Amino acid sequence: MAGQARAPGVEVTSADLGGVRCVVCTPAGARGRLVHFHGGGYRLGSAGAWAPFGTRLAAACGLEVRLPDYALAPEHPFPAALHDALAVVEASADGDPLFLSGDSAGGGLALSAAILARRAGARIAGVALFSPWLDLTATSDAYRACADSDQLFSRAAATEAAATYLQGVATDDPLASPLFADLSDAPPTLVMVSAAEVLLQDSLSLARRCAELGRAVQLHVVPGQPHVWPVLRPEAPQSARALEAMAAFFSHCDPETADA
Repeated sequence: MAGQARAPGVEVTSADLGGVRCVVCTPAGARGRLVHFHGGGYRLGSAGAWAPFGTRLAAACGLEVRLPDYALAPEHPFPAALHDALAVVEASADGDPLFLSGDSAGGGLALSAAILARRAGARIAGVALFSPWLDLTATSDAYRACADSDQLFSRAAATEAAATYLQGVATDDPLASPLFADLSDAPPTLVMVSAAEVLLQDSLSLARRCAELGRAVQLHVVPGQPHVWPVLRPEAPQSARALEAMAAFFSHCDPETADA
């Protein structure tokens, strides 16, 4: 986020990828590419504000990290963000396996983009999701159970953000709420969520669906942390461990299974 320190040794530049402005964070000896989609309920956030987090991702994973400034609501409702996401993914997929990640709403966007890109033949080798917002119906019991412990997100906030983004499209549309999508060819997926946040059930349900379909999935449930803690709390040891887990997960993704 803006105001946070950037990881040393990571170059930060900008680029136009598929017609979408992106911030690019490049560590020395980058061994691949990662496209990360910022959170903000599809109506807030920017690549520039997430640049410090992007440098930490790049340093931890040894990957060039691309942060798209995808179109935001209400001026650009669904599916504008998804169109931009796919444009950046297409521009970043040059034949080598590509990794995707996202936090909060960006996690849902990353998963939707990964599913569609793989169907189109892109080699998406793995996806990592931090506190992903995957179900825009906002009907899970976690909104009630974690209402007191989650100070950053709520059912009311989710309902308002979904209405601003969807503007009449059904909240269970599988391209907007990838929890309802066909996950039968989903790439290896890492999901990290706090046990104290209202989006807990989104992550639990995704992990269960992937497992039932025989898709590779890892689920990390961390107690006592806020929503998207790796983004908001860079100084916390739990955040460092989350990025270490992400780097380890990506390092074990088999490039040979990246083909759709």
